[in-house]
Amino acid sequence: MNGLAWKRNFVTLWTGQFVSTAGLTVMVPLLPFYLGELGGQTGAQHGWMGLCLAAPALTMFIFSPLWGRIGDRIGRKMMVVRALMGLAFSLLLMGFAQTPLQLFLCRLLQGAFGGVVDASAAFASAEAPQGNNGKTLGSLQGATAAGSFLGPLLGGILADTFGYRTLFVAMAALTGVSALVAAWLLHESKGASTASQAEPRLPLFAALRSLVQKKETRAFIVAGICVQSGIYGLTVIFAPYVQSMTDGGERAATWVGVLQAVMWLATMVASPWWGKQNDHKPVRLNFFVAALGCGISIWLQLLPTSAAWLIPLRMVQGLCFAALLPSVYFQVSRSSRRQDQGMNIGLTNSCLVGGQVMGSLAGAGLTGFLSLPTVLFCMGSLFVLGACVVAGGRPTNSDRTFHLPFVSRNDQVS
Repeated sequence: MNGLAWKRNFVTLWTGQFVSTAGLTVMVPLLPFYLGELGGQTGAQHGWMGLCLAAPALTMFIFSPLWGRIGDRIGRKMMVVRALMGLAFSLLLMGFAQTPLQLFLCRLLQGAFGGVVDASAAFASAEAPQGNNGKTLGSLQGATAAGSFLGPLLGGILADTFGYRTLFVAMAALTGVSALVAAWLLHESKGASTASQAEPRLPLFAALRSLVQKKETRAFIVAGICVQSGIYGLTVIFAPYVQSMTDGGERAATWVGVLQAVMWLATMVASPWWGKQNDHKPVRLNFFVAALGCGISIWLQLLPTSAAWLIPLRMVQGLCFAALLPSVYFQVSRSSRRQDQGMNIGLTNSCLVGGQVMGSLAGAGLTGFLSLPTVLFCMGSLFVLGACVVAGGRPTNSDRTFHLPFVSRNDQVS
């Protein structure tokens, strides 16, 4: 694939991932208010909120590997289009939901269509120019960070101005346009697809067994589950923790928004840099340093007595977090045969989604009998645990002998 075609592919992937992330982060913080409009004003509203938040993760856990396998067979371009179009359709249905149950079913459907992140990662892993795989995955993480930064900032303003239903429909339309652009502009290498189709593919459970049998790859997946649990558990308790630092909770919501934006802005800036490091330095070392830095920055957030002092610590957290998930996908893609890459990335995404669910439940459950600072310390410890797991997961001789065409020899033996 020539350089111009790949640049067009990358811009298309980046835009689609940015739009889809912005659409979701616009919508998720507004769910409590939208549920109120749908008749969830009673005590059951909290129950519906929990179900609606967890619903996409549950179905995505099941369907991600299946979509990955289909992508390995028919082409990864169509999986990117499918993910974007499925999200657009789900958002549109959410805009027309009339009851909390209907909204819950729409969220289940959203997860069943699969995620844009893993579909884009599978496409990029197969099509990125040799030696640029890490940079590409890191830059795509920057798209997620940009969407996570901009979505919450605009969501409240747009919802207050135009209403929740109009916002859902508008984001559905924008995501649908991104799907059509991807269908038009994405170009998949025919030679790679033909070669991939000519080779046998592993069954689903055999592919999972193959992944976890490689010591280094298994360590990265386990570490990814740790950091996903940590970040989602932290999300659950972060707002009340910031509120406890403010004077009577005054302007707590503003501080939470600012601190979230600061973290995602730092992640957006740092993601391409970490990607380049993965192309030129051992990914295990990069993950270890970043996960350790992330955990320590979270521990240090126990020290300030003013929310303003959290700003530099959240910046450090975002700078380090930028390296983590792209490194997991990078390790999985380079340890996979080309004809199994999509399925292996889907399996990995299911594991990471499992960490997301575990972290959310743990964060909510621990606050029932532990203080907020103690729970915050536990969430930071999960990042440090992830760093230790990767540090102990040095590759075995069988891992070292596996080669992929887009990985340099330095990366293969790192």
